[in-house]
Parts: sequence; C-alpha cells; structure tokens
Amino acid sequence: MTRTTALNTGLEAFLAWAETERKTALPPRPADAVLTLLALHGADRRAGVPEPTPDLVRRVLVEDLPLLLWASPDEAAAVPSVLTALADRVRDAGRLNAKRHARVLAALDDVVPVFVRALGDPRNLTWPRWYASLLRAQGVPADDADAVRGWLAALDAAPHAERPRLPEPLHRSDVTAATFAARIRLADALLAAFAHDVEGPSTAGPLLPATPALEADRPEEALTSELEALAVALSDRWTAAGLAEALSGPYEGLAPGPGALPHVVLADRFLDEHLDQYGDSAVPLPPPAALPGPDEIRALLHAAPLPAALAAGSADLRDLAEQCGFPGPGQDVWTGGTPQELVELGADVLAAVVERIASGADPEGDTDEEYALDAAHVLYGLYARGGTPESVARKASGHTDLTVPPDLEDAPAPVPASAPPGYETPGLAELSGLLGLPGLTDDDRAAVDARARELAAVVDELARTGCVLRTGDAYGLTPLGNAVVRHVLAVGHVAVPDEHEIASWDAARTVAAVQYWPPAVAAGALTAWTTARGATDEVWSELLDAVSAAKSADFHRTLTTALFDRLDRAHVPDGPLRSALTDPVTGAHALRLLHARGEPADGGLVPLSARATLLLEDLDACWAADMRTFVTAADEDRAPEPAPTALIDAFDEAAAGWPGGAGALLPALTDVDPAGALRVLEDLRGRHPDGRVADLAAHAAKSAKAAVKRSAARRRGRGR
Repeated sequence: MTRTTALNTGLEAFLAWAETERKTALPPRPADAVLTLLALHGADRRAGVPEPTPDLVRRVLVEDLPLLLWASPDEAAAVPSVLTALADRVRDAGRLNAKRHARVLAALDDVVPVFVRALGDPRNLTWPRWYASLLRAQGVPADDADAVRGWLAALDAAPHAERPRLPEPLHRSDVTAATFAARIRLADALLAAFAHDVEGPSTAGPLLPATPALEADRPEEALTSELEALAVALSDRWTAAGLAEALSGPYEGLAPGPGALPHVVLADRFLDEHLDQYGDSAVPLPPPAALPGPDEIRALLHAAPLPAALAAGSADLRDLAEQCGFPGPGQDVWTGGTPQELVELGADVLAAVVERIASGADPEGDTDEEYALDAAHVLYGLYARGGTPESVARKASGHTDLTVPPDLEDAPAPVPASAPPGYETPGLAELSGLLGLPGLTDDDRAAVDARARELAAVVDELARTGCVLRTGDAYGLTPLGNAVVRHVLAVGHVAVPDEHEIASWDAARTVAAVQYWPPAVAAGALTAWTTARGATDEVWSELLDAVSAAKSADFHRTLTTALFDRLDRAHVPDGPLRSALTDPVTGAHALRLLHARGEPADGGLVPLSARATLLLEDLDACWAADMRTFVTAADEDRAPEPAPTALIDAFDEAAAGWPGGAGALLPALTDVDPAGALRVLEDLRGRHPDGRVADLAAHAAKSAKAAVKRSAARRRGRGR
C-alpha cells in the first residue's frame, strides 16, 4: 500500500496484534477491506481500529464486500475471523463491554451464511472482480500492476470469439450495473468520510490520507478527482493492482459502462411496460414461438437492412452508426462476435431506432407522435403475445371509438403469403372480421385507416432492424426479433422463460403464469407441460388442484374462468374434470365446462362454496360492466339510459335458485372472499330496488368489512 492511499484504520497494528496475541496470521487484503469499509461507514476508531457493530457488520458483509472484494476461498473463509478478532481487539482496548461484544458476535454468526451466498451470487459480479478472478486463474501475479496490464493488453487483442464468457445467466449489462453500483457505494462512503474528517474528526485522527486535494478549501473539481482516484486505488487493492485504473482507461472496452450499452435504456422502458401491466417483474411472459439457434444469429443480423447499412458505413446513418459502435466495437462484433454479442449488437440497433422514432428523427418524417412514443410498447406487446402475429388495423382501432371483443384481442392475425410493400387498411368485409364488428361503415374504416397508417409507419421503421416483419396488415417479431427483445427484457430483469424452463415448473407456477397469456399460447404451454409428464389423468388433476389452491390463496389475482378456458383449449380430459366436481373452490367451474362440452355431470356433487365462488366471479364481472356504462355516460356528461342492471339481474336470477334465497346467498358470497365481495355487496345495497335485499346486502357488507379488518390485523401481527 502506498502512502497516499493508506487510510488511518490501524490495519498494520491490528494484523501485528492478531499474530502476536492470537497467534493468527489474518489475510491482509480482506482485513484491509473490512477495516476500511467499517471506517468509511463511520465506525468509532477510538480503540485504534474501527469498532464493529451489528448493523455495520451486516452492511459490510452483505452489501459492500460482495461487490468490492475479490477473495479466494481461503480469504473468504477468513473474513469472519477478521471481524471476530476485531471485536476482541476493541474489547481489549476497553471500548466494548461484554454485552455489546456478544451482540456483535451473534450478528456475525447470523450474517455469515448470507455473506457467503452474496459473495458467490453472479448478480454481484463486477468487472474488476471478474477480471481479477480470470487473471489469477491464469497465474498472473495480481500484485504486479505491469503484469496485470500486460494480461489485459493480450486479452484486448484476442478475437472476440476467444475471450472468456461471463457465467450464465449474466449479461454484460448485469456486470456493468453491479460495477456502477459498487463505484457509487464507494464514492458515497468516501465523500461522507471526507465530510466527517472536516466537520468532526475522530480523536484517532483523520481517516483519509493527507493530500492537498483533500483540504476543505480546495475546489470541488479537485476534491472529486482525488476521491475518485482514491476509490480506484482501493478497488485495485481489493482486486488486482492497476486493474480498475486500466479498465477505466486504455482497456475500457473490456468493461463497458452504461453509455456503451444503448439497449439498457430500452430495457428500462420494457420493465416499465411490464410493471404497468403486472406490477411485478417476476410475472413471466410467454415463451417466443421461434428462437433462432446460436449458429443462425450472425446470418439473420447480417441480412437485416439497417444493421448491414451501419456496418457498411453508410454516410446517411453516421450518427446512428456511432451510437451503435460503428466503426469501433460494433464493427468488431459484426465480424467476429459471439452469438450473445451479436444479439446485444442487434439490441443496440433496435434501441437506437426506438429512440430515433420517439425523437421524430425517422427518415420518412411522417411518424405520428403518439405511436412514436409507443415504439417500445409495440415491441413489448408483440413479445407478450408469445410470437403470434398482430393486425395493424385491429391494434390501431384501440385509438378509435370502436371496441374489439375481448376474445379477439389476443387472436393471431392471418399472415398473407405476399402483399404490396405499402400499407393499405383492409376492406370493410375483412376489417369487420379482424375486429369482430359486423356492419362497419366507410366512416369506421376511415377512422381506423388514419391510425393504422401511423402505426404501420412505426412498424416499417422497426422492420429495418430485422427484428419486426409486416406483410399486409399483419405484423410481428421475426426469429431475430424474438432473440433480441427477449435479451432486452432479461436485461430489464423481466422474467422471460423459454419452453424448456416452463416444462420444469411445478403445477402451481404453471397455472399462475398461463392465466395471463394469450389463450392459444397458454393452451400450448399447458399441453407441452402435461405431455412432458405423460399426460395422464393424474397430471391434469395436479393442474386442477393447483388452480383451486391458487384461488383459495388469492381470489382476485387468480383468474379461474380464464384458466379453465385455457385448460379446455389444451384438451383437459373429462375424467379429471369429473374428479374436480367435489372441489370446494373450483367444482362449479368444472361442472360448467363439462356442460359446455355437452357432457352429463351431477351438479349435486358440487359444494355450495364452489357455486358461490363461480357466482361471485360472474357477479363481479356484471358489476364491472355496469360501472363501464356509468363511466361512459359520465364522460359524455349524461345519465345512462336506461340505467344498467346487469348486476341486479344476475343476482336476482342466482338468488331464485339458491337454497334459502337472497338471505342465504349474500353471506355465502362474503364467506368466499370478503374483500372481493365487498364492492358487489355495496352496489346491491345502493341500487337494488327491493328494500329487503338492499338491507340484507348492507348487513353482509358490514360483515365483509369486519372480516377484512380482522384479516389485515392478523397480517400485521405476523409481520411483527
């Protein structure tokens, strides 16, 4: 360690004490990292070394070291010994009583398993840690900066295909993000330590080394530069000599920053889309219909018009080419990149085009602003369809007053064998079929046509990347597009399983995922899942049991009707359905599906609880339909005429056939799901014309509210 980078942590004296008093030779690098990080986070240094506390132990072991320290297995195993010895040293100095000492050791015992997992977690791999691992594995002296630099030079000169690959499932963007997080963490800690040195220095003296740039009256630029240099020096001490400095300088191409990966911005857009749709990045999207093999990626990318023009150095595309690394790193990947690097290059091109469309800089100049801003939405929506083609006109109709029936929204659009390159909105007959709206007029077509041409212009611009196709009115992702968009989604940490991963899921995870997928795609996944297990009645019953369990655990987020529709499309046999008739949650759904098939089934086997579950779903759908009518009328500043009565009519019909009538049905609905029943009950209370039914609904709503409060209290109690 050089004089200018040595921090006042008492490291040398501590190591000497451990060797003399405990007969233990502690590893200097991990000990330096532990003491430095504790001190940077404000640990008391009056004992001559930083005092560990339970909170600081957890912070350093779980958050800091896994990002900042490369450690051999022996060094990693010695980290707990460093902290134990440190606690003993502070206690010997009279700064730590027995009770606090015991708490530190107990916290250490608790957090060590977490530390071990975090140190080996690929998501914590940074560029310095990755290259420190590689160079040591090849016998390079990690303390020799010249040797490290020579090794980096040889690696930089090696063909792309011969360079080591990151461990699965990491992408370059993952390592870049972890590296950026590590730099920010260290920079923030150093800045805080500088402020503490200036404002309230410890009696042990300043922590940071004394240099002119670290004086309080120095310009901010000098201070920032000195702290950055100190952060680099610390990183080199904890990974390999000169490594971080070289990776931020002459060999920065080996450790790309966020600016070198344009598709990271698109990944953030995709993540936003997914969170808007599902609220959770772990909710998986369906697998794409066709993913190209690794040996096909190069040919597909080279055949794409825009990437080929960028690689050829087209003068008209100079700004776009520069953004994608042409000439330069992009050119190297184009000629000798691995399949993964070629996919990343395709992602950079796609991201650049999305950005260009949004800025209105597309060459055609006729892209509508609304669709321009939605180019990322177009790509996300295509992937979420599981690779099935969409209709330009049908998608564009969502920006008109026309309403496509829900069962057609995810239906695949027919792809003609050929079509003129220019876009034409389908004629009235074809358009009516695509939209599921018979009797469309020329005015309707004109309204769709204006929006469809705007969307088609965006699709055609995206198609130049090779990731999107359009034939006539149909458009979708190409095999290259499936691979590229899937990669960008994965960079955004959206769950994007392939068909092989889905086949390995258990029944619960499978039904939780497919309920959100397009029906045909979901049915295919269910068929593949059962086929992989022999497609026996027992396997199908496993899926049906999983639906029941999911509904019991989360009434509103489990779309039972949608799941049974997908199971039907996947040809669930009658036998498992008949076995499910007695299920207390889904028995009525099984009965309805059997009857829809024209199969006889004994409704007497279905428990009342299952009937109430299905009925509550149906009533809730009627409530939603009534509310849509009210909202539409309010938007037009009028009262709905006639007033909607879908909920009231459906309830009265159900109550007429329910044992005990409305008085028994209302509490039965509450028992199924108090929170789910509440809005139905309150609407019946307010709108039902029969005062007796309204009063019964009010009483049931009161009971439902009480049940919801009790449930919330139990959850809070478990949380404590």
